[in-house]
Amino acid sequence: MLKIKAIGVSEGLARAKALVIRDVDLTVVRNTVTDIEAEQQRALEAVENAKAQIAALRDETEKNIGPKEAEIFDAHLMMLEDPDFVEGMTNEIADESVCAEFACMVNCENFQAMFRAMDDEYMQARAADIGDISMRVLKNLKGIAENPLDTITEPCIVVANDLTPSDTAKMGGKPVVGFITKIGGRTSHSAIMARSMGIPAVVGAGEKLDPIEDGMELLIDGAAGELIAQPDEETLVKFAEKKAKDDERRAMLAAFRDRPGETSDGRRIIIEGNIGTPGDAVRVMELGGEGVGLFRSEFLFMDRPDLPSEEEQFQAYKKAVETMDGRPVIIRTLDIGGDKEVPALDLEKEQNPFLGYRAIRICLDRTDLFLVQLRALLRAARYGDLRIMFPMISSVDELRNAKQVLREARDLLDAEGVDYNPNVKVGIMVEIPVAAVCADVLAQEADFFSIGTNDLIQYSCAVDRINEKISYLYRPLHPGVLRLIAMTAKAANENGIECGVCGEMAGTPGMASVLCGLGVTNLSMSASAMPAAKADLAAHSYAECRELAQRLLKTASAEEAEDIFAEWRGE
Repeated sequence: MLKIKAIGVSEGLARAKALVIRDVDLTVVRNTVTDIEAEQQRALEAVENAKAQIAALRDETEKNIGPKEAEIFDAHLMMLEDPDFVEGMTNEIADESVCAEFACMVNCENFQAMFRAMDDEYMQARAADIGDISMRVLKNLKGIAENPLDTITEPCIVVANDLTPSDTAKMGGKPVVGFITKIGGRTSHSAIMARSMGIPAVVGAGEKLDPIEDGMELLIDGAAGELIAQPDEETLVKFAEKKAKDDERRAMLAAFRDRPGETSDGRRIIIEGNIGTPGDAVRVMELGGEGVGLFRSEFLFMDRPDLPSEEEQFQAYKKAVETMDGRPVIIRTLDIGGDKEVPALDLEKEQNPFLGYRAIRICLDRTDLFLVQLRALLRAARYGDLRIMFPMISSVDELRNAKQVLREARDLLDAEGVDYNPNVKVGIMVEIPVAAVCADVLAQEADFFSIGTNDLIQYSCAVDRINEKISYLYRPLHPGVLRLIAMTAKAANENGIECGVCGEMAGTPGMASVLCGLGVTNLSMSASAMPAAKADLAAHSYAECRELAQRLLKTASAEEAEDIFAEWRGE
């Protein structure tokens, strides 16, 4: 029996066999070959295999999602059937006597450079398609199988070095009952999505995962951050008892599903859900969400070689709004950069990506991209209470510039006679410390605030939130962070606007009372955390929450604040 302790990021208990996902090596070395014809044949066979794989993906996508979403695979097939593309590889092999892998890489670079040099933006975006199909051909040449996540049919606990947001999204609808990774932290995107899907997850296990092999029986406790491999009979009995108690607790929390978020004396705190796709809104409704406090629209842009069209975005936003049936849906405009990549934009690598060209900075620079999204949002706002939120605002000038682009989107729709809702509320994420400090000025320009605590803590404490070596410095209860939140909430209250929290702090057990006491009016979190937040609020009066917040604000250190919070929680 092997017991592994790491960071629990999504609560829950599960038992299943291990599915181990190994990192693949796509390193290419320039090897010289003598049998040119045989090497060319290898390249041609890899291309044919890629065609078959893409055709199967196309059929599956059309069946499970829709014909429009499957069209991208038609484009990929056309490229693989282009004689110029295929001959680029075979000619490179013949001219330079190099292996097929090296020829594939050179051919990819040549075609990408050609597309990027074109004046037409659509053709420039095709460079990402070339990269996608070339990587598929390269994997076939190196004998690397398809992503195991695509072929899951039996209940399993996924074991991996790391999981991208798209990897985690693939688990939706699959019988994945939990996962554990070598790297990551509580606010990494795979952890956030695990909480959204309600599956237990543990991260940051490091090399302790190396002994785990496919098919091993595993027990996972997402709250305790524990994984047990090959458990003995006594451990299995104790685990079953623990799971039975956890099931009872979940049944108790289910009683809060249809209750409003409020303290014991009736102070209302709106409890909402965070989502990444329109389909996630269904779970928010099922678990009693009073709205969507954060729709991460960037997930519509990720893990695809092209950019979503205005119509595709419109349909996605419309679906989320209609699902929420009149409840507010706050959609954050494209928030990429940092650790979130969009292949179609082919952004340059930066030395300090979290401090660089990202979020609203990209949108204000690429107004062509921004206008498409804003037009789609305005159109979808006709179908419910859709609200637009700009991320990473650092000054009133940025907010005014973003609102100006929104006005341009309205003007374009007016000129074209397209129906839309002109009266959409516009808010900002407060996630940069200077925005919190200047909240009194920003509150005069915004219709609402939503505090993004993940980045606010990261920037305030100067700590990379996914760096394991310094993760101990990421302290939500740091008195400086609490003061920034209180300052923001005070400015919002004085200007008559709502102030929410949409970062992971909102869904952390017990934090609802703290944030309520700091003056926050809305809390948005992973859907699975909503019942517990309602139960936490219902157990305390507003006066008690205020008293707790004041005690925390007066502390000299995060450690002192954490001790007070633990005492409050009875821990």
